[in-house]
Amino acid sequence: MTTVDQLLTRNLLEVFGERDGDRRRAVIAELFDADVLFQDPEGAVRGRDAIDGKVAALLDGAPPAFAFRATAPVRVSGDLGVLTWAFGPADGAPVVSGTDIALSEHGRIVRLHTLLDGGA
Repeated sequence: MTTVDQLLTRNLLEVFGERDGDRRRAVIAELFDADVLFQDPEGAVRGRDAIDGKVAALLDGAPPAFAFRATAPVRVSGDLGVLTWAFGPADGAPVVSGTDIALSEHGRIVRLHTLLDGGA
């Protein structure tokens, strides 16, 4: 069974970091519960398609050279995981950073919350 640290790492790199929609949707189907709740400072959405839509909009608006990277190892407590990340030019300073907090059940993410640094 997939662990919450694996889920968070794959979410960062293979969902939020994946610009190819077909590959991203396949990973979303693998990692997320069908009724997943995702909440960020813009609000809450429910379901895999809604997450794909949010990621697509984010990546479509970002320069091609921008990438996500973890800034520390995933911290885990049971079925809850926390991952800090940065987004920006692969070879430069990030333009945004934040924290993902995921709750998993049966090897899938059922709730994902994103907090942005800097009060956003």
